[in-house]
Amino acid sequence: MQIFNTFRINASALTAERFRMDVIASNLANAEVTRSGNGGPYLRREVIFEPDGEGGVRVSRVIEDRSTPTRKVFQPDHPDADENGLVEYPNVVVVNEIVDLMAALRAYEANVTAINVSKEMAKSALNIGG
Repeated sequence: MQIFNTFRINASALTAERFRMDVIASNLANAEVTRSGNGGPYLRREVIFEPDGEGGVRVSRVIEDRSTPTRKVFQPDHPDADENGLVEYPNVVVVNEIVDLMAALRAYEANVTAINVSKEMAKSALNIGG
């Protein structure tokens, strides 16, 4: 039934956007981490979506952003400073992350609205019949 396809499609988008918001929150939480598991500073992560083949969307993969350079700050007293006193900070730009977070939030809200409209349509259709 078409109405249930609408719910499924919107639910897949809600799941994908929530995952995207989690990754953005992780980027913000690690914006000052100079030492990660791979030895260097934390690298910003991005979520890649792809069609799920049934009209919806799913998370394809999460990639590390290696195109944006890391920040180097002169802090000779920092434990991670190199021989020149420079500390390498993550390539996370807080303003960009907040803009991405707002975009993900708006997409999430749009899908919630679409689900609510679909519910109202289904309810109206049931009232017509009975």
